[in-house]
Amino acid sequence: MGKKKVLSERNISQMVYPSENDVLGVVQKMLGFDRVLVKCQDGHTRVARIRGKMKRRTWIREGDIVLVSPWDTQGDERGEIFWRYTSNQVDRLRREGVLTID
Repeated sequence: MGKKKVLSERNISQMVYPSENDVLGVVQKMLGFDRVLVKCQDGHTRVARIRGKMKRRTWIREGDIVLVSPWDTQGDERGEIFWRYTSNQVDRLRREGVLTID
């Protein structure tokens, strides 16, 4: 068995950009279970659910920049988180002008 290899945030090169349906957001509050309150770039505050595959592999904290996919129904109030950006990726998004919120 051995130790689990810890990935450094600097070494992650995969970059996911928001598509036309996705919205960038900042995690404001952890609500419990797999729900998070996210202030999105389009001006809405959504209760977002952390995707199951992501819940087991990635830790999300308050202040993290995440990618949210709004639901088809209740899209202004609810969504699903499917990507968390690292600090280097957030800097890159700001330099490219994709991220406009703090």
